Amino acid sequence: MSILIRAAETVDVAGIFRVRLSVKENALSAAELESMGITEDSITAMIKNGPCAWVAVEDSEVIGFSMINSEEGSLFAAFVLPSHEGQGVGRRIVEAAERELFTRHTVCWLETGRTTRAAQFYRRLGWSNEQDIGDGDIRMEKHRA
Repeated sequence: MSILIRAAETVDVAGIFRVRLSVKENALSAAELESMGITEDSITAMIKNGPCAWVAVEDSEVIGFSMINSEEGSLFAAFVLPSHEGQGVGRRIVEAAERELFTRHTVCWLETGRTTRAAQFYRRLGWSNEQDIGDGDIRMEKHRA
């Protein structure tokens, strides 16, 4: 079956958390996410308030998602189930997020670990202008074409 990329709906929140808790890199527990204010309720409220998240769905199952802060112009989450890595899902959900960001901003940004697979992935997608923000993390930017 094909993979559908679409705007996230509140019914997707449990699937979003299932994906987020499954990842190997930048892994966080539910308790760690909650301590950062990331809960099912907070994500549900964000989705209700406007275009901020996209999901990749296969056989009615969320297999990946991306999230933005459109006011700040940032991409702050992009995760794919480990079983679906390397299939283009990450690229597609990030591109959906970028399209929305570029409707409001000429430059968008993200933060990630300098030596992570995620950083390599973003570099391949054209994110650049890396700035060291400490603790091994970098800020990257992408300009609207």
